[in-house]
Amino acid sequence: MSKRAIRILLIVVVILGGLFVAADRFAVNFAENEAAEKIKTQEGLSSTPDVSIKGFPFLTQALGGKLDDVEIGIKDYDAKSDGDTIRVADLSATMHGVDFSSDYSSATADTAAGVARISYDELLKAAKAEPVKLPLGATGKVVGLSDGGDGKVKVEVEVSKGGTKLPKPVHVLSTMTVEGDSIRVHADTIPKNLEVLGVTIPLPEGLVRDVTDFEEKITDLPGGIKLDTVQAAPDGVDVAVKGENVDLVS
Repeated sequence: MSKRAIRILLIVVVILGGLFVAADRFAVNFAENEAAEKIKTQEGLSSTPDVSIKGFPFLTQALGGKLDDVEIGIKDYDAKSDGDTIRVADLSATMHGVDFSSDYSSATADTAAGVARISYDELLKAAKAEPVKLPLGATGKVVGLSDGGDGKVKVEVEVSKGGTKLPKPVHVLSTMTVEGDSIRVHADTIPKNLEVLGVTIPLPEGLVRDVTDFEEKITDLPGGIKLDTVQAAPDGVDVAVKGENVDLVS
């Protein structure tokens, strides 16, 4: 083969390769947009989620009917919580081994893992809104949650006696755990007494925990994914989520 023929062949190969890449990227973008719209409709979202199909080439994955990895990002998702709703500010998850039907009407992931961010204001809704009675006519209620460092959450308790609030709220560090479908907040230690307006108020641990400890049930996450672990972060709590046989689109 002459040098000229080899050059022509190389040019043809480069052009065909470029056309294949362009076609592959067009196809994956189309698939991502279609999937995003289906997820938006299925989950009743107010905004379109981000969908990113990983792996190259996409067309060979599509022909095989199974995608390696699909990343999904959802903003402001309303999960269920004991008859009410709790807003998940940000939910990102990676779906592994996604099987889909020939008409793209359904897609199921072998496994999924991700993180859901819930703000402290949303989590605070689970704390008791009404004051809890303490000894000697005092009352206490949780009025704030924040990052306590080292994965802990700082619980701010407002104490009142005779209608007068304690000048400074009481803070306790609490550990968060996942138990089934619930996030449980449990104070590490409880102060034994408290000075209020010159009066020493004993604080029985069981009674005080009626104020400081609470749990938030979270269900109806996309695709049936479940809570795994939880820890405090600067802007809220980060909840690791996971699932098997997750319905991405159904």
